[in-house]
Amino acid sequence: MAEAKAKDADGTANEVRQVGRPFKSGSEWSGNRAGRPKGSRNKLGEDFLTKLQADFAEHGEKTIQQVREERPHEYLKVVASILPKELNVRTDALTEMSDEDLAAILGAVQSAILAGVYTQAGSGDEAPSRH
Repeated sequence: MAEAKAKDADGTANEVRQVGRPFKSGSEWSGNRAGRPKGSRNKLGEDFLTKLQADFAEHGEKTIQQVREERPHEYLKVVASILPKELNVRTDALTEMSDEDLAAILGAVQSAILAGVYTQAGSGDEAPSRH
């Protein structure tokens, strides 16, 4: 621990004050000599999550259904709370694609549409009209 001496205008030391930390690092030198054992905070969190997971596995589906039916506003709060706070949507994905890539995608979509038309027409369902 470092100490600093303040000096008067004439250069004589008049006061000693502590600079830095009051205790040496490490639990044996801290204000609480027993200290928190290493990993105890992690252990508590792990134990809690393990028990919570086991409880949810047993009762979760039933509880979700009950909350949805009896307290729909709380159900919606939970759903909203797990959604991302910010949604980043890229709108420039197509501008980065080459003409060949776009043509290949368009061809695949057209093939899928035609396959769907023939499948629906063959099943006896009315085929969708093409405009």
